[in-house]
Amino acid sequence: MGKVVMYSSVSVDGFIADENDQPGPLFDWLSSGDVPLDESGVLKVSQVSYDYTRPYWDQIGVTIAGRHVFDMTDGWDGTPPSGIDHVVVVTHRGRPEGWHPEAPFHFVDGVEAAVAKAQELAGDRTVEVAAGDVGGQALAAGLIDEVRMDVVPVVFGSGKRYFGSVHAQHLLADPEVVIQGNRVLHLRYRVRRSLNASLPSELIQAEV
Repeated sequence: MGKVVMYSSVSVDGFIADENDQPGPLFDWLSSGDVPLDESGVLKVSQVSYDYTRPYWDQIGVTIAGRHVFDMTDGWDGTPPSGIDHVVVVTHRGRPEGWHPEAPFHFVDGVEAAVAKAQELAGDRTVEVAAGDVGGQALAAGLIDEVRMDVVPVVFGSGKRYFGSVHAQHLLADPEVVIQGNRVLHLRYRVRRSLNASLPSELIQAEV
């Protein structure tokens, strides 16, 4: 079974969108280089960002997103983004009536059921969970193996948080990857789930 990875581009102060749900400059690094990231020719990054991002994209079998993102993008017109095979949408409302019935989109009620469905579909490939409320719920439920963030040098001050409404403490391992690209810092952390569950609170406080 593949890893479950929480991911997004993020501001230095921890936001994935501003108060108007706009990403602002968070995706500028995807057009700041001269190496095509996909066949569209629209996304061009630095060589170092390509070497980090392209292999990761190739590992992803399923993306999990919330209904809000699905509605904002109109479900990517029924075509999963970045060549991904399936999208699992966490929603209480189900598939929109008449919306692309043959599209590889799966509408699931609850984050635990969504992760289970995504792992079933992905097999040994990676399940990516969009950061924000859905990603935060998956982290709080102990379902995330790895946190990836592409940190962009901008401060939003307020907006949509990377970890959603999570307020409890969650330990991450030291970053396994720290890569400087053009206008972006790529970071990757493992989630220390067993320690979060077993350490006394005073030791967790001391370690942080």
